[in-house]
Amino acid sequence: MTYLWAFLVGGAICIIGQFLLDVMKLTPAHAMSTLVVVGAVLDGFGLYDPMIKFAGAGASVPITSFGNALVHGAMAEAEHDGIIGVITGIFEVTSAGISAAIIFGLLGALAFRPKG
Repeated sequence: MTYLWAFLVGGAICIIGQFLLDVMKLTPAHAMSTLVVVGAVLDGFGLYDPMIKFAGAGASVPITSFGNALVHGAMAEAEHDGIIGVITGIFEVTSAGISAAIIFGLLGALAFRPKG
């Protein structure tokens, strides 16, 4: 059942993203930003962690989880270090994902040539 729920929840997030692109006519950057903000808002209300516990990778892999990580890190460090912790917490929690995106983006750019 875990795999089924992960598939359904992850698929629902993808359907929402596709809806933003096709029906709402948002650009990919706007759709991605919207999904990050939705994940952040859901975490701010304490709703994203239960969804991760329920759906596993179906909720922790999509772009909405990045918004969850931003808010989660900011709130955790804010409790410990105050207002400075908000900024440091965001970078502490998401630095590995951002670094991986930069490194793999560079490797992809080096390995492939765009069509002109």
